[in-house]
Amino acid sequence: MKNSKFTKEMVNDYADKLLIGLTEEENKMVLEEFDIIDKNIDIINEIPNIKNVEPMTHCLDDFIYELREDIVEDSVPIEELLQNCDDYSGREVEVPKVVEE
Repeated sequence: MKNSKFTKEMVNDYADKLLIGLTEEENKMVLEEFDIIDKNIDIINEIPNIKNVEPMTHCLDDFIYELREDIVEDSVPIEELLQNCDDYSGREVEVPKVVEE
């Protein structure tokens, strides 16, 4: 890991941004994984004419998108839906606050 593009500080910064804490052991494991990924990318980049290969849009070559026809259907009246709610105001459902400040 001496010539690594990644540092312990970079991993800790990413972990802080993701709101996860990493132990020293986890940080080391992530650095090792980053190095493995980086080495594999280098191997891929060494493939002759790799830049001429178009990216795949799907793993199956003969994949066909099958889109269904849009069919307009009547929706359930809002008054009928609100009958299932404990508390509502006008057309809005009132729910208990779940996030504390």
